[in-house]
Amino acid sequence: MKLTFNSKFLFIFLAIFVIEVLIGKCLHDAFIRPFGGDVLVIILIYAFFRIFLKTNNKKLALGILIFSFIIEFLQKVNYVTWLGLEHNKLMSIVLGTSFSYYDLLAYFVGYLICLLFKD
Repeated sequence: MKLTFNSKFLFIFLAIFVIEVLIGKCLHDAFIRPFGGDVLVIILIYAFFRIFLKTNNKKLALGILIFSFIIEFLQKVNYVTWLGLEHNKLMSIVLGTSFSYYDLLAYFVGYLICLLFKD
């Protein structure tokens, strides 16, 4: 792993961030917002790390997938309440408050897309 600055991934991160905000603000459907947004969030996190790190992309993508699965399973045990953040709307949105097997599938799809990125 090496510290670096990658403008390509900065552009990807910013583009996906804008798309995520637009999805969150403008879409209230049953597929793109819940599933597509979760696919994109994995790619968003991956792109953020790739801005600053030159590393094995497969290991990074796997680490992000494992992290996202842990967060999803923590949602099943209502960890936002444990942290005392249930009344903080922003943190509840960022951390998530409901478990779904479809979210795990979306994260896996995002992981597979991350594997397509090259250095």
